[in-house]
Amino acid sequence: DTKARRVQFAGRPSISYDVLSIDIGITPGSEQVPGAREHTIPVKPIDRFVANFDAMLERYRAQDASTPLRVVIVGGGAGGAEIALSLHHRLEEERTSRGHHQLPPAEITLVCRGQLLTGHASYARRALIGIMKQKGIKIVEHCTVVRVDKGMLTVEAPRSGTHSQNGGSTQGKGEGHQLQQQLLQGNNNTVPFDVCMLCTQASAAPWLKLTGLPTDPQGFLAINECLQSEGGPPEVFAAGDVASCAKHPRPKAGVFAVRQGPPLSANLRRFLSGEPLEPFVPQSTWLSLITTGDKYCVGTKGWIGLQGAWLWSLKDYIDRAFMRKYGEDLPDMMKMMSGTGAKAQRPPGPPPVFGAAGPEALALLAESKMRCGGCGAKVGASVLAAALAQVHPRPISRPDVVMGLESPDDAALIRPPPPGKLLVQSVDFFRAFWDDPYILGKIAANHALGDVWAMGAKPVSALALAVVPLMADRLVTEELTQLMSGAIEVLNESGCALVGGHTCEGPELALGFSVTGEVAEAGVMSKGGLRSGQALVLTKPLGTGTLLAAAMQGKAKGRWVMGALSEMAKPSGKAADILASYGCTGCTDVTGFGLLGHLVEMTKPSQVHAELFMQSVPLLSGAQDTLTAGVTSSLHAQNARAAASVHNFDQVLQKHPQLWPILVDPQTGGGLLAGVAWEKAEACVQELRENGYGSAAIIGKVAQPGNAGSPILIS
Repeated sequence: DTKARRVQFAGRPSISYDVLSIDIGITPGSEQVPGAREHTIPVKPIDRFVANFDAMLERYRAQDASTPLRVVIVGGGAGGAEIALSLHHRLEEERTSRGHHQLPPAEITLVCRGQLLTGHASYARRALIGIMKQKGIKIVEHCTVVRVDKGMLTVEAPRSGTHSQNGGSTQGKGEGHQLQQQLLQGNNNTVPFDVCMLCTQASAAPWLKLTGLPTDPQGFLAINECLQSEGGPPEVFAAGDVASCAKHPRPKAGVFAVRQGPPLSANLRRFLSGEPLEPFVPQSTWLSLITTGDKYCVGTKGWIGLQGAWLWSLKDYIDRAFMRKYGEDLPDMMKMMSGTGAKAQRPPGPPPVFGAAGPEALALLAESKMRCGGCGAKVGASVLAAALAQVHPRPISRPDVVMGLESPDDAALIRPPPPGKLLVQSVDFFRAFWDDPYILGKIAANHALGDVWAMGAKPVSALALAVVPLMADRLVTEELTQLMSGAIEVLNESGCALVGGHTCEGPELALGFSVTGEVAEAGVMSKGGLRSGQALVLTKPLGTGTLLAAAMQGKAKGRWVMGALSEMAKPSGKAADILASYGCTGCTDVTGFGLLGHLVEMTKPSQVHAELFMQSVPLLSGAQDTLTAGVTSSLHAQNARAAASVHNFDQVLQKHPQLWPILVDPQTGGGLLAGVAWEKAEACVQELRENGYGSAAIIGKVAQPGNAGSPILIS
């Protein structure tokens, strides 16, 4: 919404912006071909492609020795060629590892709408056609896919004399035409397949045309030389494959997109500071390196063409050097935070961005030098009211809440639980660890509810405690709206009514909740409820502490962090219900003190000892990598004191020197640790996995106190 300056999303609140930069990339045009979405594997987005590729490998490994796997790749660009050749190499490796007689060679066919590698140097085309022919990869050129059904492509076949497989034209009876007729079944113009991958001419996201932003005839965002919307709002920029500059047209390729990063960053800063923008002219010639899958490469630049294994080494070096910019070569965040890293020198006076932002920003800068405490630090009533009015979804109401947000007073009024039930109260609060307030709100609410669920209770009401940093009123409103929308979404799903709270100004964003719940006296699950002979069941994997620490230092992969956030936001209410249904009496949520610390807290009141199965403890993806790299949470040193409770810790330290810290890793939004009768534990874990807790596992057992003074044994 360019008029309101908001980005709208499905499933979460919209976000306001002062300046917007769009770089969402492009995806294969599966929408343009009927059936392509249902029956093909797009190569983008890459995470979905990887999952589908793994499934295809499993299918190939199970293939009957007499039936080859038929793989069709649609797309005659560099991507399609690389996919075909790399896939051939990967499947041949599978055959070698399994024995050639057990797996038949796969039949790989590359279908091109025009010629293979249109727009590339003729040298690359000739070289790759020869390599594919040598490897047995079939090429079908000048064939347009018009429909995809399960196991079958329908194409528009070329007219005689317009198709080729060797770079020249055939006259209807040549090699390309004969291959065409062999592949197309009868007069139906169909190509059968077992697996079809889509690597076609990419297209822009359809929603871009709905924004009102200027686009080119293909639907890509039109930009000027300064990477700014051409003829659109001046505060909107775009870069990468999603953008198109009429003055400097270039192919949709990463070699151009990556060069736009520095000038985009510079022009965004110039725009925010009120400075003139500077034009960017992309390179007119470029190095094109196409791998053949077996550490061999075909390269061109302008009229020059080369090939060889040494070119693959060059491509590998270039690719890895680029990726290092997003990992190993990032500035040392720990040094920067400690003040020992390099700092940019800034001239005296307010930064230019404050002047460009107007009088309100300059006033805030002046006021920031001295801020009041006490009630003078409260967020203003009008700002709070505006934020609550924009929150979506709205908080649920409950019959046992007499006075809450809908009829605000000095305090909420809640009816006591009925006879036979107990009141449960808990509080949790932490500073922000993620810069998306909506996600933070979800995780903070889920984390606070964990204590109530661990007691076997149902949450009834919650009070919010929020701290927001000094900023303009409209930004405070935006921050609180995002924060509370995420939190209320979780509270509502849990049947918990938000009944009030307190919001004040502070040095950084923080959020917590005081939660009230109720539990039947006979259904209480407590830390002191473990019984000898029970299995120890953990419902979620460990590793949020080390992964968040690694993310702060720029040492965590994106997919690791996203996986951790997903687990942190996963409610444990259903898990608590399942544990209770299997007779669980002892339970706690694994949070700040880590698995070992919370287990020790359970053994003392239960008067039991426990054995942990080290190899059975589930880990978040990437947690072992970050621990091996020596990355631990700032709470690690204090939590590690729990190691004194492990009577064979010296052996553990010797056997697992890099992995043992996972046992004291502080968890945010962690899972439940519970005691379940040994004979019921496997069924319990299976039901947990079927209900979304895919990493649930039996990680140990409860035992009678032994002669050892320390209550924990790790095996």
